[in-house]
Amino acid sequence: MKSKILKKIINACAIGAAVSVGISSCTKLDEYNPTALTEDVVLSKFDGWKSYQSNCYSGLWGSLVSMQYGLQSELGTDLWTFPYNNHNTYRFLTAYEELTDNANIVRNVWDFAWGSIKDCNKSIQLAPNLLDGDPAQIKILVAETKLLRAYYYSVLVAHYGNVPLIVTYNPVQDLNPKRSTIPELYAQIIKDLRDAFNDLPVTPLDNNPQRVTKKAALGLMARTYAQGGGEGLSEGSKTYWTRAKEVADTLINNMGAYNAAMYDDFAKVFAAANNRNNAEVLFTAYGLNPYNASFDYNTSAARPNLYLHYYPKFDDAFGTGDIFKKAVNPNTSNAYYGRCNQQVIAPTKYLINCFNADYDKRWEHTFVTAFTNYSGVQAINSLGSAVPTPANVTYANATITLTAAMCTKYGIDASHIGEKIYPYADVNARNASQNATWQYIPKIWNKGDHTGNTTALTEISNANVHPYPLAADEDRFIAYLSKKPLTAEEKKARRYVTVNIDDLFDNSDVTGSTYKANISTNGLVPSTLATLFPAMQKFNHNFDGGWVGSNFQQKLGNLMIIRMAEIYLIAAEASLHSSSGGGSAAQYLNEIRKRACRNAADFNTATGMQLTSASMDDVFDEYARELCGEFNRWALLKRNKAFEARLAKYNKKAANNFVPTKHYVRPIPFTFLNQIQNADEFGNNGY
Repeated sequence: MKSKILKKIINACAIGAAVSVGISSCTKLDEYNPTALTEDVVLSKFDGWKSYQSNCYSGLWGSLVSMQYGLQSELGTDLWTFPYNNHNTYRFLTAYEELTDNANIVRNVWDFAWGSIKDCNKSIQLAPNLLDGDPAQIKILVAETKLLRAYYYSVLVAHYGNVPLIVTYNPVQDLNPKRSTIPELYAQIIKDLRDAFNDLPVTPLDNNPQRVTKKAALGLMARTYAQGGGEGLSEGSKTYWTRAKEVADTLINNMGAYNAAMYDDFAKVFAAANNRNNAEVLFTAYGLNPYNASFDYNTSAARPNLYLHYYPKFDDAFGTGDIFKKAVNPNTSNAYYGRCNQQVIAPTKYLINCFNADYDKRWEHTFVTAFTNYSGVQAINSLGSAVPTPANVTYANATITLTAAMCTKYGIDASHIGEKIYPYADVNARNASQNATWQYIPKIWNKGDHTGNTTALTEISNANVHPYPLAADEDRFIAYLSKKPLTAEEKKARRYVTVNIDDLFDNSDVTGSTYKANISTNGLVPSTLATLFPAMQKFNHNFDGGWVGSNFQQKLGNLMIIRMAEIYLIAAEASLHSSSGGGSAAQYLNEIRKRACRNAADFNTATGMQLTSASMDDVFDEYARELCGEFNRWALLKRNKAFEARLAKYNKKAANNFVPTKHYVRPIPFTFLNQIQNADEFGNNGY
């Protein structure tokens, strides 16, 4: 009977999230009396312990690979700045303005990493004393937990410095914690990753793609060695940089053995069909799937809103009454873009200029620069009167006819008066009632077919991607931010709003970190176009299973913590920090550049896509093109001691307040310091 009760409790309780197991945290247990089953009893059995162990993954979604860590790991670098010269939001990260130990994002990242380590320690400590269970499975689960502990510690040591190293579980909080040294912390992280690599399988336990495998251990080991290389660490007679290259080479040269891969085309990396089972990913935060509620760990909070921080507010740029013609408010319930109501992160001119878009397709697969209306013909046809409001947009209502007033307002040549601009995308609507309700699945209207019939729709691998360059006769977009500066005559040929990206920047800032303010004297027509900027689309999961019903602010889907391309970049970086040199670094970079090349014939030295030798600047540039926004830029600049030089050159906004003696680490949160008795001795990293 006791095993039956235990199974019922495990099925009914969020055991990993609860401090203890009791009737208050359970449901449907009226027929049982579980009061005799304490947490110790439940966690002494394999099923209960496995459920608790699985909760160690939850920290990934709590904050680390969503908005909180997504911002902390990227802002304050050479890649990102404020849009329309607005310093109100996240200025403590973006420009080091008033960064203190009360900063909420800094606190949240700390809390989720630090709290998750406690869960990992408890899971590992309980494992040897389990009363049942397959020893082989227990061994794998312990290995998973060590990898997760290593990851959480790698975040803490990179961002907060020499934190306490605690690898045993004690239910009583240590009120006088001591900081460990940087070498001690990195040695433990590497040890955990080695143990994990030795004991993890190549195929995930239970064939569950949420769980980590050997390739994740190798990938994180290469990254950790690189980060420790920046601290000047060595392992025996070898520097951490040398070890980083060795581990990277092991993974690169044996991808098949570890079930690792790198796509032959960058377009496949963020293709919708590849999100849930991405061949290139080594370690992923597996997002809530509205069609599958069978998750081993609690993903109730797995609904990040990171994507919308990288998008402009369309209402602010265009208003809602004319050219952005739709049946719903584009900022709050847009069934194509999502709820774009934040607009706090824009690319610096340096990041934009990293891309030679004539040859590098990563440009349009990373940034949205052409904006459009959408229709809901598929949804209307399939659901009739039951169509949800955001999809209830006819083809005619999504089509605009240019008037003289519109052309004057947006600087469109008068020759286009009376012409039409049609929608680019059309959404269907499907009710995923199990978890997330409505899904809005887009297809693309074929250029030149204005029938509004669904036979004119095409499904493409990533519906967020638009043609590049946008043709002069394009009639499916309302506005275009042109990377290549267009002349006045070239703009006249276009019926859509056309803004040269360079014209969005304030030229008084030669570093390219200041956008023009949204003021009447900014020289744009209309001046509100200053609120536009290239929108980084990597996290905008626009596919069936990517929506959270009516909450357009959040998107579901997997987020990649580390993928194979980063291993090539680490190998290139490590080559320049070891005896291998620029020729070796170029070979690694070329593998990434080759698959990003728009046309295979253009991969040569004349176009600049193929390198014969590489410098550290080449490595920085390639990291920017390939991995911008993917949780690593701040750590990259830190380990290469590059903040001072690169911020001064590319981001004056951040350079003005960056203090090298302080800002190479984040502040220890006040909430943590307020809980311990030796806060003065522990210190807050100089803040």
